[in-house]
Amino acid sequence: MKVRNAQGQTIEVLPLNLGPSHPATHGTLRAFVALDGETILASACEMGYLHRGFEKMIEQGTYQQVLPFTDRLNYCSAMMNNIGFCKAVERMFGVELPERCVTVRVVLCELSRIIDHLVCVCANLVDLGALTNFWYFFNVREEVYRIWEKLCGARLTNTVTRIGGMYRDAYPGFAEDVRAVLPSLERAVGEVRGLVERNRIFVDRTKGICPVSAELAVSYGWTGPCLRASGVDRDLRKDEPYYGYESYDFDTVIGTAGDTYDRIMIRVYEIVESVRIVRQALDRLKPGPINTSDARLHLPARDQVYHDMEALINNFKVVYEGVRAPAGECYDATEAANGELGFWIVSDGGTNPYRIKVRPPCFTQWAAFSEMVEGSMIADAMGTLGSINIIAGELDR
Repeated sequence: MKVRNAQGQTIEVLPLNLGPSHPATHGTLRAFVALDGETILASACEMGYLHRGFEKMIEQGTYQQVLPFTDRLNYCSAMMNNIGFCKAVERMFGVELPERCVTVRVVLCELSRIIDHLVCVCANLVDLGALTNFWYFFNVREEVYRIWEKLCGARLTNTVTRIGGMYRDAYPGFAEDVRAVLPSLERAVGEVRGLVERNRIFVDRTKGICPVSAELAVSYGWTGPCLRASGVDRDLRKDEPYYGYESYDFDTVIGTAGDTYDRIMIRVYEIVESVRIVRQALDRLKPGPINTSDARLHLPARDQVYHDMEALINNFKVVYEGVRAPAGECYDATEAANGELGFWIVSDGGTNPYRIKVRPPCFTQWAAFSEMVEGSMIADAMGTLGSINIIAGELDR
């Protein structure tokens, strides 16, 4: 195909589809590019290859029935989606969670952030031709998944959170299992840093590649590690703290160049900070109730159900109807692994959400991909795609 360039010269370009296929674009993403040799002159991106209808399916179920759907947003850190949705609904009810529940949620969130970063970085390094790192990170990720299995019987999609608490308390020995895996995580990070941080091939493939300035990142609505890699100090855990994050001692990792190198290494260092938070949370974990005592959200105790008529009625209503969020609308967000995960919920006072809109972090990052890769090479584009960590489940509309 022949086109005119900016200088008015006629050149021949090759139109090419990158995806939607594994492993070219990690799933259901398509980038239509025009190539001059291996240089991308122009790019147009599409995301419409995954049709779940997440936001419309939610309207067909009760608030509790929605929870398994949230698992499928970012399935690399599914518990964070559960917790983010429950936190938004709990805000509508205005309930206060028990201290133990809050602390358990912090542990689960940070472990989820860690395993999300592990798979992002190790898969990204495979895209760049470095396979050894994959096993250092993937093996220790399996150790966390074994904790997930003991906690709720599932690995990838967990549905462990409930509105007003958790589906059950953590198992005996949970804290000890988590403490035991933390040194393995730190060793794995040390091994990978030793292999890649100053590796000439890795540095040449990532330093200065597809940089995104702070201004451009903000204009696209970026959040999370990608935004911080561009030098913007923004983290909801510090700027709009929830679950007591303001009382935890941890650092926000900030990049300087906003290139592929920074986007990868930000996540590596964030794993270390999350380990710090988990240790502090485990030190605070005390016995106590795991669910709120608010009758609108929590099933009454069995002995009450068998001997008290009001408790029996309450039990039936919560089981068959689910919770009834107060009429109105609410937006609430958490700092998920990829950035700000927000839920805007509209309630008409019924048992089903009237409308839910999800604000996923991947959506804005994928929107910038075309501009990022124009002028770079195909190999650079693949490494860059991994560095923004697009999870296609979040792009569904």
